[in-house]
Amino acid sequence: MIKAVMHGCNGHMGRVITDLCKDDKEIQIVAGVDKFTGVANDYPVFDSIDKVDVDFDVIIDFSNAAAVDNLLDYCESNKKNVVLCTTGLSEEMIAHVDKASKSCGILRSANMSLGINTLFDLCKKATQIFADAGFDIEIVEKHHNQKLDAPSGTALALADACNEALDEKYDYVYGRADRREKRPKNEIGISAVRGGNIVGEHEVIFAGLDEVITIKHTAYSKGVFAKGAVEAAKFLAGKSAGLYDMKQVIDAK
Repeated sequence: MIKAVMHGCNGHMGRVITDLCKDDKEIQIVAGVDKFTGVANDYPVFDSIDKVDVDFDVIIDFSNAAAVDNLLDYCESNKKNVVLCTTGLSEEMIAHVDKASKSCGILRSANMSLGINTLFDLCKKATQIFADAGFDIEIVEKHHNQKLDAPSGTALALADACNEALDEKYDYVYGRADRREKRPKNEIGISAVRGGNIVGEHEVIFAGLDEVITIKHTAYSKGVFAKGAVEAAKFLAGKSAGLYDMKQVIDAK
């Protein structure tokens, strides 16, 4: 049985993952970390990862960007592996992830779902075909009105997948209200919509002359992200130091 700590246990995703693990015979949440400790749980909850006093194999993190640096310091010092699901990380935090991965295993993904991670590969292949044929690339992402970061980490990862196929030649544009000019060819437009309780929708648009191809993923519940995070934790437990991603989890199935 894999023993996990749920970092951000009293947030929405923490609750979903906690409930999912109750019915999983391969993994158990043995402790949680959350600044809000007044919620009833079947495991002890601490207000800091440094205070966790139970033995465990892996951490699942669904907290917020402000808590990530301290978490990485802990994992680095204590050689604890972590599935890092929190998005909205700064460039400095991403550099911290790279540094910490020299001492512990870190699986970081902009999105934990199987569908989205398959979409990354589809976008690379589509870009290789359509970009040279003169198609413009636009990405539209939609999320609930409580989401703090925009654009989403997944939208940026989709843009990165496309740009990787283009040898990093394209620039990212997040809005065009401040300019009056024709659309340059070498850009990827990224737009964010926030409203209601939209769980997550990502649309990659390849717009050419007289035809448009759209690749779209819609999440109808956060269960798809929770399932992916749990499978990632199972994969990461016991792994050596280094950076891992969801493609490796999928390939290991």
